[in-house]
Amino acid sequence: MEWAGWRRGGRDVTDAAVAVAVALLIRYAIVDPPGSSSPWPAWSAWPVAAVLSFPIAVRRRRPWAMLAVACAAGAGVTVAGAVAAGAIWLTFVPTVLVLYLVATTVSIAWSAAGLAACLSAAVTAILIFYAQVFPGLELAATPSEMPAAWPIEIGTIGVLLTVAWAVGTAVRWKRDTTARLVRHLADAAVTDERRRIARELHDVIGHSMSLIAVKATVANHVADARPQEVRAALAVIEQTSRSTLAEIHRVLDLLRSDGDPQQDPVPAPGVADLPELAAHARSAGVEVELTVREEAGLPAAVAMSVYRIVQQALTNVVTHVGPTRCAVTVDVGGREAVIEVVDDGPRHGRPPRAGHGGHGGHGGHGLIGMRERTKLYGGTFDAGPRPEGGFRVSARLPYAPDGTAA
Repeated sequence: MEWAGWRRGGRDVTDAAVAVAVALLIRYAIVDPPGSSSPWPAWSAWPVAAVLSFPIAVRRRRPWAMLAVACAAGAGVTVAGAVAAGAIWLTFVPTVLVLYLVATTVSIAWSAAGLAACLSAAVTAILIFYAQVFPGLELAATPSEMPAAWPIEIGTIGVLLTVAWAVGTAVRWKRDTTARLVRHLADAAVTDERRRIARELHDVIGHSMSLIAVKATVANHVADARPQEVRAALAVIEQTSRSTLAEIHRVLDLLRSDGDPQQDPVPAPGVADLPELAAHARSAGVEVELTVREEAGLPAAVAMSVYRIVQQALTNVVTHVGPTRCAVTVDVGGREAVIEVVDDGPRHGRPPRAGHGGHGGHGGHGLIGMRERTKLYGGTFDAGPRPEGGFRVSARLPYAPDGTAA
């Protein structure tokens, strides 16, 4: 608000300065005209110039009203003979400046109507001046190089008014186009943010609920025979539920606009959290072999993308394959992170869990999410069944030092 007020005040000062400059120019033209001088007394040049230039100083507050005042004042002093032949066009300079502002603030139809009205008033006033006032004026002592003639006056004013209207219309079109582009970019940013949050929730909830479902199924089947294993399953479910709630809390905090200074933000997961992720998968019966080669520290955004891709890949193994052997390799080089998750498929020829579309049928939405995360960095993603059995997921994420796409 302070910046807007300062900017508006600066424009008002500029308009006032322009009004003073135009007033001095008009006063000089009346006192020392290129053609016949006005029959009015010399002192009248000051109030005439002030009245003509006043609309410039307040044009931003009342554009349409000031356009009417400027045009009426220019036509009035012309018909009254308060201006000099050969310099009448100067009396309509304030009208030109106000018309420009009007054209930048209203539709083309309305500004064109203003242009037509101003042109009509100026042409009528000049024709009246040269028909009724000019014949009674004394000839100039020194003839001007540009003789006073109504076609020259009308042509000059017509060009000035038309150019001001055209420039103002172009400025308005550019502003409108820029505003539409800004709104489009803002809408696109909101959509991208919603998709990002949706991916986060999908990964967090999908992984955790898959693990909880597996452990709950185990507990249900061995409840009577092996109560200690039930306790272990419930402990995993409890731990997973707590960590999931914490992550959901972190993701949902992204939707808040006011923030909560009383709560410390939950850190985003990264490469350091991969061992815990592997431990969760092992508790669901998947033998995970995790290998992480990290030559340099990853930016936070890239590290979270690596974590999410591995998380979703392991979730697919737990959900769609069941107990198996899985190798996870994360290789972080200088400017790229390479991820590979390979599973051996169901053990002893056991088919994948019901409802998942056959061997290697890893979840479609999970693959889409991993592919989108890779695409954000302009990387490459590949997923599909292996000839020797099982499923392979690989992703390469090139990145810049600031964590953006390379």
